[in-house]
Amino acid sequence: MRDTASVLHLDLDAFFAAVEQRDKPSLRGKPVVVGGTGGRGVVATASYEARRFGVRSAMSTREARSRCPHAAFLSGRFPAYRAASELVMAELRAVSPLVEPLSLDEAFVDLAAAGLPDLTLPTVTEVAQRLRARVAEVTGGLTASVGLASSKFVAKVASELDKPDGLTVVPPGTEQELLRPMPARVIPGVGPQTTERLRRAGVHTVADLEALSLDELVRLLGKAHGHGLHAFARAQDDRPVVAEREAKSVSVEGTYDTDLTDRRLMEGLLTRQAGEVATRLRAHGLSGRTVTIKVRLHDFTTLSRSSTLPSPTDAAGVVARTARTLLADLDTSGGVRLLGVGVSGLADWVQEDLFADDAALGDEAADEVAPVDLEAAFPRRRTWPPGADVVHEEHGRGWVWGSGRGVVTVRFETAASPSGPVRSFAEDDPALQRWTSTEPDPGEVTTQPLSSPT
Repeated sequence: MRDTASVLHLDLDAFFAAVEQRDKPSLRGKPVVVGGTGGRGVVATASYEARRFGVRSAMSTREARSRCPHAAFLSGRFPAYRAASELVMAELRAVSPLVEPLSLDEAFVDLAAAGLPDLTLPTVTEVAQRLRARVAEVTGGLTASVGLASSKFVAKVASELDKPDGLTVVPPGTEQELLRPMPARVIPGVGPQTTERLRRAGVHTVADLEALSLDELVRLLGKAHGHGLHAFARAQDDRPVVAEREAKSVSVEGTYDTDLTDRRLMEGLLTRQAGEVATRLRAHGLSGRTVTIKVRLHDFTTLSRSSTLPSPTDAAGVVARTARTLLADLDTSGGVRLLGVGVSGLADWVQEDLFADDAALGDEAADEVAPVDLEAAFPRRRTWPPGADVVHEEHGRGWVWGSGRGVVTVRFETAASPSGPVRSFAEDDPALQRWTSTEPDPGEVTTQPLSSPT
């Protein structure tokens, strides 16, 4: 732990929802929920207006609708979020060369590497205030909450204390005073299962955890977990800010509106997902040794199975064949609602002669499963997900308000316009198209819209 508050954690507030409110004037100040919009969807982000009704991340969309039926439920525009994130990360890197992104909407910054005249509280506080102002300026009004502390752990905790649009500075030497009254779940690694185990042991707060000896924690939670919690409960965290975080896995998964029961269809889907994973591996110059499938059954039971190969691979055929073999060991007769394929144990090399038979087969190895008509099972059609950017030949730019029964409803507005009118069209109206241009309107914040539907 440092003797200066030189670790900064920045967290963009309700990021996905905030980008939607920025780009859609009619939604500003109103409840917005971003995530899966179908019956089996999950909330990715809820605006603060929606959170007042109890909507939160990871909640099922069905429950979110019951809690806040008047919210705007949007499917998400990840290119727009990525563009906003890149603007923010560029500002962070302009402050310090040591920036550790955790996700699109949060990152650590090491101010000790920023070349500041000193690391006193007034100096680092001024830097944080200027940074928050710059984030709002370059993103067109998005806000960020910031924590400043002597370690990554305490800085992240601090950034949660004054949301949204807040700044919390923890002076060195006051970390334990801050942490002790907090619930034990603020500590990294204390999830629902660990929380319950600690509760049964009479541990509810960080102060309770601090009172346990190292031996007691090891007996309760195991050696690695016990040692980690023992240190965190005492605000001890020497983890450095790392500019490049190594990817641990590459995966693809899909959730289906209707339970899958056809094993051949499942194998076909896994094969297609394996191909996507392999493409991503090659695009990043990576390969992996461990293939994992994830299967969520009709009753929400989630199963995973893994197989480790002799050497790393980026071959779609090898990943697909392994995934199908893993599926064969599972009972899916009751129906499957989610399938996924992942590759971990990543490396930056591939043994060329690995599985020579598969190499000789080339792409045929990925298709050795009996052909399945995926297009018939999941037909491609012109879709209009809620929130998607569109353009009309007469009315100009807008976004999808909703669609169904052959009709798509659009609100015509942009980030730079006032709240706009609503119009409805036939779903196959040739004058209405998904918007794919990356050129912004004059005065508009630059975002990259979704590509055309496939």
